[in-house]
Amino acid sequence: MKANSMTLFDKDDLVLLYRNMVRGRKFDQTLIEMCQKNQMPGMWHSGVGHEAVQSGMASLLRRDDWLGITHRGITSGLAKGLDAKRWLAETLGRATGYAGGKSRKSADREIRILPGGGTIGSVFPIATGAAIAMKNQDVDSVVACLFGDGAAQRGTLHECMNMASAWKLPVVWVCENNSYSITTHASRAIAVENIADFAFSYDMPGVVVDGQDVIAVAEAVLEAVQRARKGEGPSLIECKTYRFREHGEFDITTTYRSKDEIEQWKKRDPIRLFRERLLTEGTVSVDELDMIDRIIDEEVAEVSKWALASPEPEPRTAHQKLYRK
Repeated sequence: MKANSMTLFDKDDLVLLYRNMVRGRKFDQTLIEMCQKNQMPGMWHSGVGHEAVQSGMASLLRRDDWLGITHRGITSGLAKGLDAKRWLAETLGRATGYAGGKSRKSADREIRILPGGGTIGSVFPIATGAAIAMKNQDVDSVVACLFGDGAAQRGTLHECMNMASAWKLPVVWVCENNSYSITTHASRAIAVENIADFAFSYDMPGVVVDGQDVIAVAEAVLEAVQRARKGEGPSLIECKTYRFREHGEFDITTTYRSKDEIEQWKKRDPIRLFRERLLTEGTVSVDELDMIDRIIDEEVAEVSKWALASPEPEPRTAHQKLYRK
């Protein structure tokens, strides 16, 4: 890597960041379409608009680093290395998925993606436990933990931030603040303007970055990761972003936010902004970026076909792949 701003990253890094943003967006859009066709069980929580946060935080982690993701975190999961076929099959409730189609959530110990839970804030103790393990093993792996502004209101975050700071655990807390917990604006539920301000109560660095700028996110995360690797403890990064769609695909649109607000944010689509920046600075050509887009389109089509053709779980497998003491 080279030094400062976009030059901190070489061409391969920049292409990877772009590729992972586009890949996450296209898989996300595919799930939206599947919801509309009633091809998947339950609800899909789209992360369209969040791609810069998730690609920026996960793309440049090492393989031996851990990642904790949320129900809206597919871009980061795929960027860290989730098998797209097994992930999509799990999301569709198919037997070929990570948990045999029973959880609709994917975890992978080999590539170090932590298991999630249905309870908001459940990832915090899991991430803290993984960080304790890394410290006890005396390795320099870190844990990057993604969460939203709604989860920032949970007591588990504050308990875990306090423990992580007191014990100098190698955790990087990354908040994707899209301003809304379903329909409640953050200003009505959180006492401080910036969630990053929580950090000062626990004696750790806290920074706010533009969540539509993948380079700003990646720089902040890498700085926090380097600090954690040196044994200096956790950091909190708040990324100001926005979800372009409703909280869930079957939610009814109400007046909690205006159409003008949504359209203003869409003008700062993170993928479009980064693509324009890459072209303006001459990092890659239009043909190169278009080729990346086409390859991803082909992958998404192939993965979707495979997952939809996969069988549903058989009743006899109901008690398999469950945690038992």
